[in-house]
Amino acid sequence: MSSNIIFEPSSSAVAQIAQLSDMTMDEIKSLWRQLYRKEPPTHIRSFLEKRLAFRLQEVEFRRAHQNFADKNDRRINAIVNTGKKPLRDRYPKPIPGTVLSRIYQEKEHKVTVTHDEQFEFEGRIYKSLSVVAREITGTRWSGPLFFGLRKENHEKKTKRGKK
Repeated sequence: MSSNIIFEPSSSAVAQIAQLSDMTMDEIKSLWRQLYRKEPPTHIRSFLEKRLAFRLQEVEFRRAHQNFADKNDRRINAIVNTGKKPLRDRYPKPIPGTVLSRIYQEKEHKVTVTHDEQFEFEGRIYKSLSVVAREITGTRWSGPLFFGLRKENHEKKTKRGKK
């Protein structure tokens, strides 16, 4: 291998990681400079190889899943700018397999969270808990509130936005 290693994002991260052990120390350092844009912090080869392997995977993930990375960046920026969690993150999202239950009008209603973050209720699949709550009650409800995933905000606002 030449000492002018050029990282190619299109090639397999696994193949590149496998090649790290065959590279010279100069090539390892050159790749470090290219991926981290700074000098290697140490001359310990095992340390550099592990960090390079991580970085190669990180770059590959970002390339392959750019929309996820962009969405995450937007969420982080919103939290930093406002100092508040986005509304959709203010209650815990139940993990797949979780069974939510609620007694309503003396009948127990059970909803199971599916692997694709949907909800199974009485043999049917729903995309939101709010739709399930509406199915049960016949009126509009916040699904997370109905099933106890978040608390009711007692400071209700009027239609004009005043408290």
